[in-house]
Amino acid sequence: MSKNVAEQLVEMLVEVGVKRVYAVTGDSLNYFNDAVRRNGKIKWIHVRNEEAGAFAAAAEAELDGIACCAGSCGPGHVHLINGLYDAHRSHVPVIVIASTIPTNEFGMDFFQETNTIKLFDDCSCYNQVATTAEQAPRMFQTAVQHAIHKKGVAVFGLPGDVAQLDAVESVTSMQLFNNKPVIRPSDPELNELSTLLNGEKKIMIFCGIGAADAHDEVVALAAKLKAPVGFSFRGKMGIQYDNPYEVGMTGLLGQPSGYHAMHEADVVFLLGTDFPYVNFMPIKSKIVQIDEKPERLGRRAKLTMGLCGNIGDSIKALLPLITEKKDDSFLKTQLEFYRKVKERQQVYVKDQGEKNKIQPEYVAETINRLAANDAIFTVDTGMCCVWGARFIDATGKRKMLGSFNHGSMANAMPMAIGAALAHPEQQVIALCGDGGLSMLLGDLATIKQYNLPLKLIVFNNRALGMVKLEMEVDGLPDNETDMINPDFALVAQAMGFKGITVAEPEAVETAITHALNEEGPVLLNIMTNPNALAMPPKIEWAQIKGMTESMTKLMLGGKMSEVLDTIKSNYKHLGEVL
Repeated sequence: MSKNVAEQLVEMLVEVGVKRVYAVTGDSLNYFNDAVRRNGKIKWIHVRNEEAGAFAAAAEAELDGIACCAGSCGPGHVHLINGLYDAHRSHVPVIVIASTIPTNEFGMDFFQETNTIKLFDDCSCYNQVATTAEQAPRMFQTAVQHAIHKKGVAVFGLPGDVAQLDAVESVTSMQLFNNKPVIRPSDPELNELSTLLNGEKKIMIFCGIGAADAHDEVVALAAKLKAPVGFSFRGKMGIQYDNPYEVGMTGLLGQPSGYHAMHEADVVFLLGTDFPYVNFMPIKSKIVQIDEKPERLGRRAKLTMGLCGNIGDSIKALLPLITEKKDDSFLKTQLEFYRKVKERQQVYVKDQGEKNKIQPEYVAETINRLAANDAIFTVDTGMCCVWGARFIDATGKRKMLGSFNHGSMANAMPMAIGAALAHPEQQVIALCGDGGLSMLLGDLATIKQYNLPLKLIVFNNRALGMVKLEMEVDGLPDNETDMINPDFALVAQAMGFKGITVAEPEAVETAITHALNEEGPVLLNIMTNPNALAMPPKIEWAQIKGMTESMTKLMLGGKMSEVLDTIKSNYKHLGEVL
């Protein structure tokens, strides 16, 4: 019996390694759904919201190199958008099946009609609609090639009537060409770079996700240059572990040590990073950047040199040209400063907090200490990113997933769904904000439906914590950032799995231990201190002024107790940073 287009596409997905399709089925998507069922080699994951499906696919793609999600016409497309923006901006290969209305109704304002080309154009590297059986396999192969090699989202529009047509054998190649070329600067460029590095005394290396697979090469280069090594949040898991030269992060989530090393250096060497915060970059240092994407060179800082190359390939070619430095005084100074920063970071870990005001730093440090050596962590955007960045340590086997470029709320839980499905053999821990979890609360049902053994740790501070801090720093009294939450533990129980509320600091370690040892899903609703602040690595006078103005306005507005709680919760940390 001949196969239809939907079956042909499913066979192609199997060939490129897709294991799951995250989707909500319906009308125009039903023939594709049926093709998945009859093929049997791909699992259809019924999420409750297509946005959650897109986030889950983004997580799986980052971990395993390819993933797929789908949405039916109209609202199904629109729900996908936020998760697809996240995947595309994180440069992970996701295949999207956007089923559409019948082709003979195009342009007629038909029920649930959306213009997929306009809709997905800004969050994809490939975006086309097939209208004939002959087009479908060729376009789909092209979509896959784009997703893999451009590292982004490829959208394949599949009208419901086209999905039912008899498949036509393609006249062009159908296999995936997964090439891994060697990319490095030219010999003259490397010679110029080595002359610069050999001639300077104080060099700092700063790595992003583009250097994650070049850990050993980065460490070898740092050893020769006697250079401290900093990293972005996305670069942390690949660079921090077994690295005697690391001095932490800079930026809004970072530590003073990373900022200090960068600004004290004569040369800052950026490797595979597109670090977005220009105001954290030094202006007096020489800056050199290597990136696989040359269009990124120089858009974050004024460069002395900008070079195109894969980080591992480039360092391997550069190392023989580097003369090992004898003077390690700059490195030792930065490492000693980093040691003191880490000591000070333990202030709130030791204090732990009080009833219903548990210090989130203590919670994160406890998770870090008890989690498996190869755990996969997901973090919600906002304060959870701060605690993850500062307290979850890399081991060389751990992974950390988040909405680091798009900065979306509500990503941690659905990303954990994708990670748990892709890697059931590993511990998956989601650090969720109460604001983020509330947004996609319905997909707790997806966790139960597939009995995923992931652990949701809710940092319940009863507020949009990062937004509250942003307003206060700008001198604004926080307004409408408070949250009246349901009892998240009871919500988890209503969904059919274990939920526990933790209000006392002394119960934290036991609760986390038991949760990690449970076979099935667990939600820990931990009542954290709503006044805990995440101070940036360098405090500017404008920020102090803004916070003072904000506190004054709160006092004048009758919120004196809130001001006193904030001061009480943070005076030690403020004093140390200042």
